[in-house]
Amino acid sequence: MNFEISPRIEDYRARIADFVAREILPLEADPRSFDEHGNITLDLLGPLREKARAAGLWCLQLKEETGGAGLGKVGMAVCYEEMNRSIFGPVVFNAAAPDDGNMMLLEAVGTPQQQERWLAPIVAGKVRSAFAMTEPHPGGGSDPSMMLTRAEKRGDTYVVTGRKWFITGAGEASHFILVARTSDDPRHGLTAFLFHKDQPGWRIERRIPIMGPEEHGGHCELVFDGLEIPASDILLDEGRGMKVTQVRLGPARLTHCMRWLGLAKRSVEIARAYAGERHGFGQRLADRESIQLMLGGIAMRIEIGRLLVMRAAWELDRGGFARKEVSMAKIHVANLLHEAADVAIQINGARGYSKDTVLEWIYRYARQARLVDGADEVHKMVLNRFLNEEGTGFWRWDVAAPPM
Repeated sequence: MNFEISPRIEDYRARIADFVAREILPLEADPRSFDEHGNITLDLLGPLREKARAAGLWCLQLKEETGGAGLGKVGMAVCYEEMNRSIFGPVVFNAAAPDDGNMMLLEAVGTPQQQERWLAPIVAGKVRSAFAMTEPHPGGGSDPSMMLTRAEKRGDTYVVTGRKWFITGAGEASHFILVARTSDDPRHGLTAFLFHKDQPGWRIERRIPIMGPEEHGGHCELVFDGLEIPASDILLDEGRGMKVTQVRLGPARLTHCMRWLGLAKRSVEIARAYAGERHGFGQRLADRESIQLMLGGIAMRIEIGRLLVMRAAWELDRGGFARKEVSMAKIHVANLLHEAADVAIQINGARGYSKDTVLEWIYRYARQARLVDGADEVHKMVLNRFLNEEGTGFWRWDVAAPPM
């Protein structure tokens, strides 16, 4: 097993680290850098994105012919972790959800015409996007077979009625990917569509208040009451919506983990700095065994998360689906992020609970990690299914082909 990364990936990692340290981290200390929902203000984001583009650090996840660097999932794991040393980092490099997953999906399955119309403006940073799948009860969530939003075919047009909610970024999005039911076929009943915010027949009912900081555009509830979408704006084909969700959500879950590892490491960084300078009862916090146990344990769990993420990334890069590997990474890293922020707050004491550091931001953000893109329990059910199917083969090693 080779855990080395290429000099090219290391060059991108180092340049990202330098950019984050010089251009982004200083902004976190100024309350004026935050919008009302806890993200970077748009007037600061625009110039930073231009600097990232000029530095050759833009959309690295995409193929070179699409406007990226073609890093692959292993390279993304390295670079995304470095980007999210800052809470503002990923969006600066156009590597934040939901645009990140939407761009990779459109690159993978969109026709040339669809890529020109729907993908290229997102790559250019001219528009934002959203992926509309989750529905309120009794509609579809982790189980898409429960989906109630319908798209009825009328000639060459589909008319959409229904409701979606917790749609990330919808308030700022111009380009939408919508999954709706086109038949009651249990395997081929869903279809994925593309639509623009200016098309009539839908509306944002509300921006749902949440406990944590938000992506630009929030998490919105959408109502569809006659949205008309031409057949040319179907992704793949009618009835292949489940395939579209599989193509998008597997890698998207993993990119969340990549970014969360960066935030977990940042939490440890803040905790170590404070423990190194804070004295009490005649001793530095860093010299206390209890603090050493806390930090050492988190450091180990971060490294376990990195190995799980890299294993899944490697499997995706070699053409596998990595369903088992992604689920394991998702469960572990989501819980790790919350634990890392919690430990760092404990070490910082009242300072960690205040807004003098970004720890409280990370802590509020971290609680959603165990819910988004499949709750912990859903992924554990997936792993149990693999265990039942594979038995002891669940832990098999892949054997290389013998040398010729």
